[in-house]
Amino acid sequence: MNTPPVQPRMVEVSGPEALWLLEGSNLGRLVYTQRESTAVRPARHVWEYGRLVIRTPAPATAVAAAATYHVDEIRAVHGTGWTVTVTGPAEVITDPDEAAHHHRTLPGWTHGPHDTLLRLRPRTVTGYRLVRGEV
Repeated sequence: MNTPPVQPRMVEVSGPEALWLLEGSNLGRLVYTQRESTAVRPARHVWEYGRLVIRTPAPATAVAAAATYHVDEIRAVHGTGWTVTVTGPAEVITDPDEAAHHHRTLPGWTHGPHDTLLRLRPRTVTGYRLVRGEV
C-alpha cells in the first residue's frame, strides 16, 4: 500500500519565539527600495537592547526610513526550518565609536564604497516554523 508523501507545512510562531530564532542566527538579508525597485543585500546582524544592528553592503543613502530584514534557516532535505521577517524604522549608525565597535564585531561584505551599519527598531515581527506534516 502506497502512503502519500509527507509534505512540509508552515506554522506561525509568536513574536517572542521569532525574536529568539533571530537572536540565534547572524546572517540574513536586508530588503529595501532602490531606484524604484526592490533591492536585497546579504547582511550580518546582532540583536542588542531591543534593536537589530545590521551590517550590509548597501549605500547608506539608499536605505529609506523603514526597512525589512529577513532571516531563515531551511533544511530542504528534511522539509524543516524557520523563517523570520522584521520590519520597522531604520537609521544609519553614524556615531564613530559605535560604528567602530560594530565593524570589529560584525563581519561583513563591502561593495565598492558601501559598508553600512543600520539600527532597525522592529515594528512588526513575523515568524514561521517549517515542519513535516501529513497532507
